[in-house]
Amino acid sequence: MFGNVPIPRYVQLADLMRQRIAKGQWTPGDILPSIETLMREFGVARVTIRQAIRLLAEDGLLSPQRGRGTFVTAAAERKRKLVVETTLDALVAMYSGDKPDLSNMTESDEQPILTENDGIAAPHYFHMRRVHSREGEHYCVASIFIDDRVFQQAPEQLRNEVAIPVLTSLPGVTIATARQTLHISTADLEIARDLQVPVNAPVAEVRRVFCSPDGSVIYLAEATYRGDYIRLEMDLK
Repeated sequence: MFGNVPIPRYVQLADLMRQRIAKGQWTPGDILPSIETLMREFGVARVTIRQAIRLLAEDGLLSPQRGRGTFVTAAAERKRKLVVETTLDALVAMYSGDKPDLSNMTESDEQPILTENDGIAAPHYFHMRRVHSREGEHYCVASIFIDDRVFQQAPEQLRNEVAIPVLTSLPGVTIATARQTLHISTADLEIARDLQVPVNAPVAEVRRVFCSPDGSVIYLAEATYRGDYIRLEMDLK
């Protein structure tokens, strides 16, 4: 259940237990299963269970009581803070004010792999991979390719701010088409490390393609979001 990642096993277990509280599987006033039951379910040692309970007790979610068991004392905050928007304007508004975690940013000459349906490739792309955070918590890893001709118009902004609001504000840059696809997947070792989640935790993989009026791909982003940060809403007409 737990991968070999540089995140202590008790922290991964505490995150799973926190999700159960957030989803209402364990509600305030409930008594947790016995330590022996949790050991069998999660396949971990007694000390790991105790460390995870202690961590959640420090967060005010659990209250271990000698001779009585461990009680759920509060409801965990659901982290589904990001709606998967279906219009470009809503997407710009969602990202306004977010700050990428620049300590995890890398740049390279890597070029995107485009399909026939994406559009026409630009002569060269600027590539960066970075982690986005909100309120100090990593929620997204993004690999971003920007037409180098567009990137050179505002290199510092595009390096230091979320790219989509910057792109839509650049004079002379027109986004004629914008498409995105979403797939549900699981975190591999690298994604688990960057998003600070267990290996195989649910994630949402989003691919966005923006094209100019002549059909050139000026922006391609392949982003992976924590599953507990994403909510998809659709108006079924």
